[in-house]
Amino acid sequence: MDAMRSLYLASVVVHILAATLWAGGMLFLVFVLVPMLRTPALRERAIELLTAMGLRFRSVGWASLLVLVITGFINAAFRAPSPVALADAAWWAAPFGRQLAEKLGLVAVILVLSAVHDFWIGPRASALMISHPGSPQTLRWRRAANWMGRLNLLLAIAVIALAVGLVRGGW
Repeated sequence: MDAMRSLYLASVVVHILAATLWAGGMLFLVFVLVPMLRTPALRERAIELLTAMGLRFRSVGWASLLVLVITGFINAAFRAPSPVALADAAWWAAPFGRQLAEKLGLVAVILVLSAVHDFWIGPRASALMISHPGSPQTLRWRRAANWMGRLNLLLAIAVIALAVGLVRGGW
């Protein structure tokens, strides 16, 4: 196996691992952490634990997203007939290019939603849950944070589905 093919395969493996860490982390939060925090034994510390986990996952999530963007660019450059083809509209008009553009469009939406959630809505909701638990304003911010997180998870699943379609011949 030549060095370029090895680099491509290594980039794909790292890309998949970063996607697994990022999407798996969101799934863990939704299906394990949040339900666990609703148990009577943890309910008293739920806000504190959710805030701490959210801050920790924010670092992991953004590192994963950075790795995904870098390895995604490398992977696209390898999949194109040449790296120069990435600047060619004809390549993007072909089925693979169109599907990759759809995936990248969703990734852009995810990056924006993640930034809004992680640096504005989530911290505001956490602060309000600590300072004004149960207030109508707190409930609105908390709902907004929950829905943004759910939307991001659904978009992540859509990106994964598009990725599968890219490597398996499209939808």
